[in-house]
Amino acid sequence: MTGPAELLRDFVNTYDVEQDADELASPAELSVWLRERGLVGADDRAVDEDLALAAHLREGLRHALLRNHDGGPYAVPPDLDAALAALPVRVTLDGGTPALTPLTDGVGGGLARIAAMIAATHADGTWPRLKVCAESTCQWAFIDSSKNRSRSWCSMRVCGNRTKTRAYRARRHAEGTPRPS
Repeated sequence: MTGPAELLRDFVNTYDVEQDADELASPAELSVWLRERGLVGADDRAVDEDLALAAHLREGLRHALLRNHDGGPYAVPPDLDAALAALPVRVTLDGGTPALTPLTDGVGGGLARIAAMIAATHADGTWPRLKVCAESTCQWAFIDSSKNRSRSWCSMRVCGNRTKTRAYRARRHAEGTPRPS
């Protein structure tokens, strides 16, 4: 199974902001996604309410990860707060190790397992490394593997270059320098 940070990243990235493409556009797609990651059983089927809850959880996580760039305190995004309230978990001691376990089975339990990964990433220290690309048109989730946790973009080659080019052009325009043809 994928680690907690990777699972959260992959879940957030089921919606591609730049392409406006949603991997979880239907309850059936949500069921498949959860099943492929071992979060639900083979017979579990999502319904429209599950899909709406998954979207609130995903977009709330996206907003929370955007705030991981500055490291300051922040309020829980309303979408995330509402989703977490609908996904109850309890603390269990499996083999002496504390874990958050969903109180429900099925798709709700699968989504609660994703929510529990938030606590797991805090516990293993990867939460501050989970970020969303600072390029507003992208917002792709990534794990910041830089030594000082200062990475801002999912890719320097694409999003970093876009941002720096835009800033350069804005400075040139402000200076009154004509743009090269």
